Amino acid sequence: MKKILFPALLSMMLLSACNSADNKSNGSSQSVYEPRNFVEIKHPDWSKNATIYEVNVRQFTPEGTFKAFEAHLPRIKAMGIDIIWLMPIHPIGVEKRKGTLGSEYSVKDYYGVNPEFGTKEDFKALVSKIHSMGMHVIVDWVANHSSWDNNLVKEHPDWYTKTPEGNFQPTPWYDWDDIIDFDYNQPALRKYMTEALVYWVKDFDIDGYRCDTAGFIPTDFWDNARAEMDAVKPVFMLAEWESRDLHKHAFDMTYSWTFFDKMTAVTKDKKSLGGVIEYMAHDVSTFPRDGYRMLFTDNHDMNSWNGNQFANFGGGLQASMVLCTVVNGMPLVYGGQEAGLDHSLKFFDKDLIQWKDHPFYNIYKTLFELKHTNEALWNGSYGGEMIRIFNDKPEQVISFSRSKGNNQVIPVVNYSDKPVTVKLNSKYQKGSYTDLFSKKTVVLKGDDVFTIEPWGYVVLVK
Repeated sequence: MKKILFPALLSMMLLSACNSADNKSNGSSQSVYEPRNFVEIKHPDWSKNATIYEVNVRQFTPEGTFKAFEAHLPRIKAMGIDIIWLMPIHPIGVEKRKGTLGSEYSVKDYYGVNPEFGTKEDFKALVSKIHSMGMHVIVDWVANHSSWDNNLVKEHPDWYTKTPEGNFQPTPWYDWDDIIDFDYNQPALRKYMTEALVYWVKDFDIDGYRCDTAGFIPTDFWDNARAEMDAVKPVFMLAEWESRDLHKHAFDMTYSWTFFDKMTAVTKDKKSLGGVIEYMAHDVSTFPRDGYRMLFTDNHDMNSWNGNQFANFGGGLQASMVLCTVVNGMPLVYGGQEAGLDHSLKFFDKDLIQWKDHPFYNIYKTLFELKHTNEALWNGSYGGEMIRIFNDKPEQVISFSRSKGNNQVIPVVNYSDKPVTVKLNSKYQKGSYTDLFSKKTVVLKGDDVFTIEPWGYVVLVK
């Protein structure tokens, strides 16, 4: 009896095993081919249509303090800013200091506040005031290096890299003589730095960080630090770097130095528009869909070391401001730009921003209102993909469309110093739009023709 049943039972078991294996194989093979989002962090909801503003506390007011800066918050809020980025707030090293006041990126104490700016209580009050106005605040964090006279130098000399002779050193290959380089092969340093990052989030309620030279530090450090901060509250992280790998687990946004370079290649160096178009093509095709990129016509580094906004963009400055708002990414305003900042601020000494009414303020305000209300311009996957609209003057004119739901924005920018009459291949964009700046109704019928002045622009909105 057993001899008769055993082959049948064995056969059934083998058939069942094969079916199970086939099902498992089919299931796994299907999952292998499913597209996956590269970005795995969750952005804070409030960042989806945000703009960002960089504050140089030292140069912002005659007093150069947190309290004095507070008076500017209503004006900044009214312009349409959502994220306030404060340059480093920590005490500055004295040893090997550059200039009379030193570099804010030479940190003497990661748990302290620069007494020039005020006290910890003043800082906490500023954060509270920013939050009360519906804005958020991130702090510039310098994790790559410290000042020569940071207490860590004596307490933990093994946390620093050394020259072949065994001496402390600035970051290798750079002339940053006022700082010395950390060694992130040391687990104890990683623990210290992560705990310091969490401290300001937990005890002062800041909303995240802009991380200086983020790519000099191992990505796995940032991955873990982000997780530990998110355990306290959802944070927003900006990396001063351009690598896509930082977006996976650590950073919401990275710099787009490349877009700045491609724009100034046209405005300052009189090169072809092709580089700007190539950047946009690569952004659509190669950059993570849900990664944010920060776009700018100025920041503290560019302003102090590479020329001010007028020197870099000349007559093309306003067109570039428009591009930085309508191209995929988050627009940055460096404090003073909206007042027509026309010189390079000193980096190691007092050099006060001259505040005055300027047309740029209202241009930013108009652009940022559109950024907030039209989903096509929202950040990352919240917004619409850039779709090129071909035209018959590709050496002069950038034209494209972004759509999300019932929202659509069509920028047409004459990115050149010559007037142009351009025909758009606009048969797929037919319909009625409002010109953002003139408020006129514009009806696209296909093969539409625009005459645009040098460095001029039209932004059509639906």
